[in-house]
Amino acid sequence: MGSFGDLKKKSKSGIEDLIKKMEDQTKAKDYKDDRFWRPEQDKSGNGFAIIRFLPPVDGEDVPWVKMYNHAFQGPGGWYIENSLTSIGQKDPVGELNNQLWNSGLESDKDLARIRKRKLTYIANIYVVSDPANPQNEGKVFLYKFGTKIFEKIQEAMKPEFNDEEPINPFDFWKGANFRIKIRKVGGFTNYDKSEFDSQSVLSDDDAKLEKIWKSQHALLPLVDASNFKTYEELKSRMYEVLGGDVRGTAPSSQKTAEDVADELTEKKPSLKSKKPVEDDVDEESDALSYFQKLAED
Repeated sequence: MGSFGDLKKKSKSGIEDLIKKMEDQTKAKDYKDDRFWRPEQDKSGNGFAIIRFLPPVDGEDVPWVKMYNHAFQGPGGWYIENSLTSIGQKDPVGELNNQLWNSGLESDKDLARIRKRKLTYIANIYVVSDPANPQNEGKVFLYKFGTKIFEKIQEAMKPEFNDEEPINPFDFWKGANFRIKIRKVGGFTNYDKSEFDSQSVLSDDDAKLEKIWKSQHALLPLVDASNFKTYEELKSRMYEVLGGDVRGTAPSSQKTAEDVADELTEKKPSLKSKKPVEDDVDEESDALSYFQKLAED
């Protein structure tokens, strides 16, 4: 404990110290998780990078995890939450969507489509080349990606034609670099031109590979039940966003995170998918992290 004399000495600079602490505490929150990497796009929406998907970490069998989330807007604000279906549990939004889908009303189906769950995958990667941010090269990150890239991983492991050799994209020695090529097509982020190189060794130096392997991030904790809100918490938040009404406002006035991103490019997506609502997954949700911040501000 300081003396009264110390208190008196500090009185001259006390207000300056308090002002600094006040400013530090009122600064905007930093929602960035430095463990995650994402390719940067230029003003035209183009982006390029080369990455390598990495093998499972010690104690885990699969080199990726799946995550479902819901992102939509209602009269009470934004609902952006991870879905409990990610861990095999019932989710209140999923249950409500099924009720709306089975009501027989097309307007209810439109609402269910707007509020549908989105699928993403998370894996460890090694950044081979990142022209927009070269400081990332040679480092290990977590990478969140959607169904389009996962389809390319599946195609590499189980090629369509007999003259193509299957590869394990998550192998140090028999894997392959992945070239991420991003374009804007019709106002949407498009990964169709992304592709795997020929099979190659990431490094001939086993010591380097071991260092990379040991610097990877455990994936299973990301989908541990302790990291999800409870059913009751999610249900309470859902009704808060919907204003206490399962239908909220009219379908035409409700927006998902993707809708807002599309409006920025003056293009609206079609809501007329005929697939069952909870089996419907969307493409890369690059806007989602931005709208996570928006919902929490």
